[in-house]
Amino acid sequence: MMRAHELVAINQEPCDINLSATVSAEIIAAEDAALLARLQAGERYAFEELVNKYNTSVYNLALRLSNDREDARDATQDTFLKVYNNISKFRGDSQLRTWIYRITVNQVANQQRWWRRRRREKTVSLDINDPNETSVSQKLASSGLTPEQQALAAEKRRMIATALEKIKFDFRVAVILRDIEGLSYEEIAETLEVSVGTIKSRIARGREELRDLLRSSF
Repeated sequence: MMRAHELVAINQEPCDINLSATVSAEIIAAEDAALLARLQAGERYAFEELVNKYNTSVYNLALRLSNDREDARDATQDTFLKVYNNISKFRGDSQLRTWIYRITVNQVANQQRWWRRRRREKTVSLDINDPNETSVSQKLASSGLTPEQQALAAEKRRMIATALEKIKFDFRVAVILRDIEGLSYEEIAETLEVSVGTIKSRIARGREELRDLLRSSF
């Protein structure tokens, strides 16, 4: 049987399609419940199917939270290893998707605490060195934008990513899960294991901080 790390082939290309916008939450929950039953029954290919289903979403979430591709790859790998090692203990108290996202958020948070202790200085690159990935500039070029529009879009993307990185981590998580990942308040509350009221407060404060940072940038 293949080991968990051998099944995780990280898809590093950002995905612009929001899963929750294309498939209803009810259908996702039903599909995941069936997949969970197969995972806990030890079905051979169930974990590979899980990785294929959530690989891109987990990587994108980790990337948006960390703003670092290497850290996002590591967090993705660690997330699926943790899922693999703990799936038999998962009791279904939350949705499978939100449980996976919770693990992802925790992995990135742990990474950031580790790096803060070592005071690492990080540089943010807009382009991608991996030949299997599509760079920002390539994506913009394929969209039919003029070179000037491409440059403006890339600069705006950089400013937003930089601003997100500056706001408090809890606020950043809530804003990204709501405004980029498209999760409902209830799903975010379930993911982070806090109340809906707390989530709404974090989103409001995160958006306010983000607006202030962007206002000073543009």
